[in-house]
Amino acid sequence: QVQLVESGGGLVQAGGSLRLSCAASGRTFSNYIMGWFRQAPGKEREFVSTVNWNGGNTVYADSLKGRFTISRDNAKNTVYLQMNSLKPEDTAIYYCAMKSRWFNLLDITTYNYWGQGTQVTVSS
Repeated sequence: QVQLVESGGGLVQAGGSLRLSCAASGRTFSNYIMGWFRQAPGKEREFVSTVNWNGGNTVYADSLKGRFTISRDNAKNTVYLQMNSLKPEDTAIYYCAMKSRWFNLLDITTYNYWGQGTQVTVSS
């Protein structure tokens, strides 16, 4: 059974940084693409970033390029999201997700497994 567990969320002031982690178990981690999504109150879940099997290829939402960095450590079965220069509009629940194919990366429906989410709150 696949389990994805996010951590690292919290309350931070605008301009600050957070590093989210997502630990995976139940599958061979290096065989899967890992992504981050977020959902703000009253809004739909949206794509943040994704990374391929070996970390060599990444994709970001256009609005987040330059502030967020995704990475993975296959030895630790963990994917990370480094978030810098945080803004109040980054406030959301952040979810990690897993999929097997490198296509339709922004499409939430193509991700097979999801974590429970971690809350990120950015105060102004």
